[in-house]
Amino acid sequence: MSDPLHALSLKALSQGIVDAKFSSMEVTEHFLNRIETFDPALNSYLTVTKEQAIAQAEQADNTIRSGQPHSPLAGIPYALKDLYCTQGIRTTAASKILDNFISPYDATVQSKLRHSGAVLLGKNNMDEFAMGSSNENSAYGNVANPWDHARVPGGSSGGGAACVAAGLAPFSLGSDTGGSIRQPASFTGITGIKPTYGRISRYGMIAFASSLDQCGPMTRSAEDAALVLQSLAGFDEKDSTSAQVDVPDYSADLDKPLDGLKIGLPKEFFADGLDQAVAASIDAAIAQYKKLGATIKEVHLPHSHLAVASYYVVASAECSTNLSRFDGVRYGHRCEDPKDLLDLYERSRWEGFGDEVKRRIMVGTYALSAGYYDAYYRKAQKIRRLIKQDFIDVFKQVDVIMGPAAPNTAFKLGEMIDDQVSMYLADLYTIPVSLAGLPGMSIPIQQANGMPVGLQIIGNYFEEARLLNVAHQYQLNTDDHLQTPKQYQ
Repeated sequence: MSDPLHALSLKALSQGIVDAKFSSMEVTEHFLNRIETFDPALNSYLTVTKEQAIAQAEQADNTIRSGQPHSPLAGIPYALKDLYCTQGIRTTAASKILDNFISPYDATVQSKLRHSGAVLLGKNNMDEFAMGSSNENSAYGNVANPWDHARVPGGSSGGGAACVAAGLAPFSLGSDTGGSIRQPASFTGITGIKPTYGRISRYGMIAFASSLDQCGPMTRSAEDAALVLQSLAGFDEKDSTSAQVDVPDYSADLDKPLDGLKIGLPKEFFADGLDQAVAASIDAAIAQYKKLGATIKEVHLPHSHLAVASYYVVASAECSTNLSRFDGVRYGHRCEDPKDLLDLYERSRWEGFGDEVKRRIMVGTYALSAGYYDAYYRKAQKIRRLIKQDFIDVFKQVDVIMGPAAPNTAFKLGEMIDDQVSMYLADLYTIPVSLAGLPGMSIPIQQANGMPVGLQIIGNYFEEARLLNVAHQYQLNTDDHLQTPKQYQ
């Protein structure tokens, strides 16, 4: 018996459409039906663009049948995190303040996917304005983990991770500010990559922390991630932080053997706080890499223990600045019958923003205020530079760095909602990579206590191709990435 459509890789879906084994329309309707059947229990989508998806699938089929040149993603359905602007489609960032916002333009990544002939299924749920590690901060309710509905899928890209893990989309685009692709990928057993800062345009992404936010694909495998990244990477003149660096063929070296690969294991990533079952899974994955010809070296990231504190000052300060545009005047939620301009600002923001967003705005505003800028924000940026230098020094010794993507498996809904420090520490291993602007990815490895575990692979600047090769070789020799929740098979 052949695999169902939702179990096929992007490469298999693309080839199947070209070979007329099935059409884009059939694939699209298959996923739309699965969304209708399964998503009420997951809440992974905020908007489903059914009519548009059917029209795009028909157009893709016509293009392919006519023999016109087309992208490997032509006719392939996908989902978008709901902080990417989509022309004519509701874009909320999972916040009441943008509840009825219809974007007048497309984000660059959406424009690229549309021009590639890919088919938009809808917009994924998320933590409000991408602020959170559990997807419990959405104004539209939490997302459930497909492996256990009583557990979180991770955040802030939890909606995208859950929908890919459950087979409700072949891939989704998430965003990663401090780990928001890698941590949910770890919690749901999928592959997620955060490219080097600047590798993919941020134009049209609703900003949280501008010096940290980065778009990236969430897929079932590294091979799939390479195909999506190929369509997204590249310089964009609309984004002042976009990097003018050549884009390689990300699929070209996937099959390159790993003989002689030097892997660094940071001592600091295996200290107190790491769940022992997760540590055992990481050890088993490292053993597999040794079998594939890699050598292991212990390395040190001496300033990594300062990363979480530094990150929450920098990110909150940038959040405070970015979210000041939501004032009830130009767009977004506006309070009823304001007495004056100050009342308009205060009540519109109070009614529109959720608790976590308000918390970070307050922290960021304080850190940037007169008399505290040098004590907090400037000092946090100095620590950030030290963290970056630690990575630069380590990459003089090794090719890639490996460790856990998260200190534990997915925790239960509500377990940490009132313990913000523990919640912030869920990103303990991903935040240093974000502060340094490096590429990092999470791939599923041996499960712990019946729940997915992610191995984080970190590369040097603009070496996403190496990361994808290292991940793909592991996935060629194991079946960890093929495990799916039973009820969604």
